[in-house]
Amino acid sequence: MNLASYGRLTVILGAALTGGAAQAASLDLSPVWGDHGVIQREAPVVVGGTAMPGATVKASLGAAQAQARADRTGHFALTFPAREASEMPVDLTVEAGGERIVRHDLLVGDVWLCSGQSNMEFPVARALNGGFEAAMSSDPQLRLLTIPQAISFSPQEAFARPVVWQSAARESVTSFSAACYFMLHDLRKALKIPMGAIHSSWGGSQIRPWLSPEAGLALYGSAEMASIKRFENDPLAAVTAFSPRWEAWYRAATGGGQPWLQPDTLSWQPVPSIQGWLAWEGTPLAAKPLGTVWLRRQVTLSREQAAAGAVLALGVLDDMDVTYVNGRVVGNSFGWDYQREYRLPPAYLHEGVNEIMVAVTNTYGNGGFASSADKLALRIAGGETMPLGDGWRFSISGAGANPPRTPWDANAGIGVMHNRMIAPLGAFALKGAVWYQGESDVDTPGYADRLKALIAGWRRQFGAKLAVEIVQLADYGPVHTAPGASTWAALRDDQRRVAAGDPQAALVSAIDIGERTDIHPANKPLLGKRLALAARGVAMPMPLEAWREAGGVRIRFSGIEGGLQAWSAPGPIGFELCDGAGQCRYAAARVDGDSVVLTDDGKPVAQVRYAWADSPVVNLFDARQIPVPGFALPVAP
Repeated sequence: MNLASYGRLTVILGAALTGGAAQAASLDLSPVWGDHGVIQREAPVVVGGTAMPGATVKASLGAAQAQARADRTGHFALTFPAREASEMPVDLTVEAGGERIVRHDLLVGDVWLCSGQSNMEFPVARALNGGFEAAMSSDPQLRLLTIPQAISFSPQEAFARPVVWQSAARESVTSFSAACYFMLHDLRKALKIPMGAIHSSWGGSQIRPWLSPEAGLALYGSAEMASIKRFENDPLAAVTAFSPRWEAWYRAATGGGQPWLQPDTLSWQPVPSIQGWLAWEGTPLAAKPLGTVWLRRQVTLSREQAAAGAVLALGVLDDMDVTYVNGRVVGNSFGWDYQREYRLPPAYLHEGVNEIMVAVTNTYGNGGFASSADKLALRIAGGETMPLGDGWRFSISGAGANPPRTPWDANAGIGVMHNRMIAPLGAFALKGAVWYQGESDVDTPGYADRLKALIAGWRRQFGAKLAVEIVQLADYGPVHTAPGASTWAALRDDQRRVAAGDPQAALVSAIDIGERTDIHPANKPLLGKRLALAARGVAMPMPLEAWREAGGVRIRFSGIEGGLQAWSAPGPIGFELCDGAGQCRYAAARVDGDSVVLTDDGKPVAQVRYAWADSPVVNLFDARQIPVPGFALPVAP
């Protein structure tokens, strides 16, 4: 299993609601406009919805009035003047064509979107003191909205299920995003205005699924975006077109093997049981289940059965699979709870022995079969079902665990989560957005470009002035005893560079509150306090520049309050000096006000690095106990 996921995968294969809504005669509002919601203060209030094309839509928000006409697709947008923060509830009333909708108990304050993967999804119940915090959370002026997890291959106007705003209370807070709740809770105490928290995240997700269509097109091009539409209409054709990319990766990773065409070139062992690999005692997979493993099963068909075609049911496979029948690809899917069912046209089958070859790639935890044996079957067109719950063999490949992902991949596909979990928010005004994600991208270069594209898409949707907070990943993974490469550190620096180059973004580091053996650190209350400070405009520590001076290399920082402090040591640890070839060595360091000075060892210096490890030990903070983030900077002469 990949990084933790708490939701159930919902794949939307039908027509986009964007088109269907145009024909709706009934008056309806964008789904975020529900009872007990929060309206963003000091921004025009735009209420979107649908009605009969051409209908006049009249509305009131408290004493304010607005009117609009539905366009030829039935869409309308009502605009009310900006409002000051208020704890006094107002009602929204919208009327058109003899229909009337009323939304009650709306407050005006600040609204934040919280998104990302499992560390954003991580609930209050699992956080430090979570039970106590939930029990003490009652606050009718703090409102929470959770977006249901689902994907779509095109932007939608509705969420997968109706959404409901809830006041903070034990029942609503317990399962809500801990990082999001603790941030908004602290903002409520500090600003004393209503707060709205919209939580839309999915454990294990890469950043690609959260990109807007415009961002996806800019980064990946029209051919990739067109392939998503192709998959929506004809999955087998899309999988067939993508398969050469996966096959090229496999050949490069294994030195040229093509077992989907030549199964007997591999060595095979009987599958011990139809369950996850960790239960396969006596096999290497019981101790190290990560990587790509081939599963093989033969099935004998009569001429009539082959001519009828079939559906291959494989149950749930954890986490990715590429499936072949008689050397022809029939499926490429991701999903921890997605039941694989692949269509087999008659041309893919023949009389006699047919070969089923399934390459399953696992990236985290357990892998392989995740369903009971009765879920595996070959369903012949016409009603006959052939059980496939036994007779499987396996072979461990050397291909590794990082194959190319399809543009429609449920966990890494381009925009598939944005389309169903962000797009339906429409132009709903926000104060800002918090992004806690990256763990699933640490082995995929180019994160900075994807993160900038994500932020640009949000600002196109929610407004150019949207504030964005980026959580720099917590420490996790093996410790380093010598300087070296770290994909975690490189991604943290991507996060830092994006924030440093964006005047409306802030980096909030969690580099000191992780747990090297648990990718989901529990100290979300402290993270929430830091996020709340940044949301109020309080500067966070950031490295600015580094240069050589007599006797050393000086690094200057901004966002420092009360000077820098080195904890539990004479000076900061974790600093490195690197030459032009990228060879690095640890450096002695001392604090000098808002700067750190590294001792010059007389060797060439082109770059300085700090906390450059998966799970670094850090001891450099300012007087507020906020850590300096991990970074790499060039050194000026």
